[in-house]
Amino acid sequence: MENAINYLNDLVWSNALIVLCLGAGIYFSIVTKLVQVRKIGEMLRLLFGGKSSKKGVSSFQAFSIAISGRVGTGNIAGVATAIAMGGPGAVFWMWAIAFLGASSAFVEATLGQIYKSEIDGQYRGGPAYYIEKGLRMKWYAVLFAIATILSTAIFLPGVQSNSIVSSSYNAFDIPVHISGAIVTILLGLIIFGGVKRIGKVAEYVVPFMAGAYILMAILIISFHLSEIPTVLSLIFRSAFGLEPIYSGIFGSAIAWGVKRGIYSNEAGQGTAPHAAAAAEVKHPAAQGLVQGFSVYVDTLFVCTATAFMILFTGQYNVEHPTGGFITEHLPGIEDGPAFTQHAVSTHFQGIGSGFVAVSLLFFAFTTIMAYYYIAETNLSYLVGSRKGKWVLYTLRALFLFSTFYGSIKTAKLAWALGDIGVGMMAWLNIIAILLLHRPAIRALKDYEEQRKVVKDPAFSPKKLDIKHADLWDEASDYAY
Repeated sequence: MENAINYLNDLVWSNALIVLCLGAGIYFSIVTKLVQVRKIGEMLRLLFGGKSSKKGVSSFQAFSIAISGRVGTGNIAGVATAIAMGGPGAVFWMWAIAFLGASSAFVEATLGQIYKSEIDGQYRGGPAYYIEKGLRMKWYAVLFAIATILSTAIFLPGVQSNSIVSSSYNAFDIPVHISGAIVTILLGLIIFGGVKRIGKVAEYVVPFMAGAYILMAILIISFHLSEIPTVLSLIFRSAFGLEPIYSGIFGSAIAWGVKRGIYSNEAGQGTAPHAAAAAEVKHPAAQGLVQGFSVYVDTLFVCTATAFMILFTGQYNVEHPTGGFITEHLPGIEDGPAFTQHAVSTHFQGIGSGFVAVSLLFFAFTTIMAYYYIAETNLSYLVGSRKGKWVLYTLRALFLFSTFYGSIKTAKLAWALGDIGVGMMAWLNIIAILLLHRPAIRALKDYEEQRKVVKDPAFSPKKLDIKHADLWDEASDYAY
């Protein structure tokens, strides 16, 4: 069973997917004229603007839902895994895919807004919706929806819950089945409250968890200010095979940096458009810009904070592809959250492991919430407003079972399943947005032109010759 899962993982995450992800990011950076650089000021302005409604959440709540999905295990355990398998150079490739991926995130989030629908009194959207409406390929949309439900309801929750229970066991000796059960029960209380409750929880928890973690990282980095040039040099040299000790894993640095970067920031994966579509905004490009900024928060802030803590303190191992270790500073320690826990404990003995465990609880728990929201959105797409309560309850029961089951399985198996889920979605979504990016580019141009004369641009799909954006054509649904 485990061999079959690893084989499927290697098949999904072939070099072709790495090239596709990097190539799409480069292409979208060009056609948007580096929107991820030009519009940083506008991203920040929009982030705290707008209000929620009965049908949709605010821009900040949608941003928080997306961040809750992005900022998770990948930011702590994922960064450690990238370093363990690809060396310090993998950090550079995480930065690269974040910079390029911000443009991909803008495109997919804008498309999510353009082609959103109203189901059961709430805005719903995502790749399945824009594939059907924009590409007119119902079969492809159904395929994506099914793949996403499998990924977010079965494959991915276990990665997050597994990291929670393993870090809790390392820090507090809590048996994995006990902490797994507690996480599952708390999650059930939230998801049975519906999408609005998810948005509210994420709105308050996300800023707190990210802020506290980054503050700890800043404190540790401040102890090593003189070493910053040395660590940056190590990252850049290793990224291009110029560091002799890591020159033999140059390909692994790229592969694991991109792989873990996408797992962490989810740019192009197709998850963030679900949250973006739920926002109440006057123009799709506005939410696209907000979601583009969330990639920076995830990778350039949180992932970098983790990487620096690990590299500054030297609390990591780097595995040799043929077996053994190239670098082994932590003998007998499995790569994952333990690297970060040892790094923090280097300066804050007695609280380091506990702090990381609590941080990971917040990070991973909110990510699991976001996964449920995405799974429910795709279920709504498949069955529409005709769904009976039993369908929704079945999804919730399956989701909670997957969360608990993943928490008591091995970390390697949980990560392999998670990578398969991420890879499946990335393949389907990146191809879709490459085929359908033109409406997003038109929306960006229209937004920029209007922004020169008005504070809050309004969107008219007919004006831009964008078809099948049905909800936007119904002007009565929006307060202009």
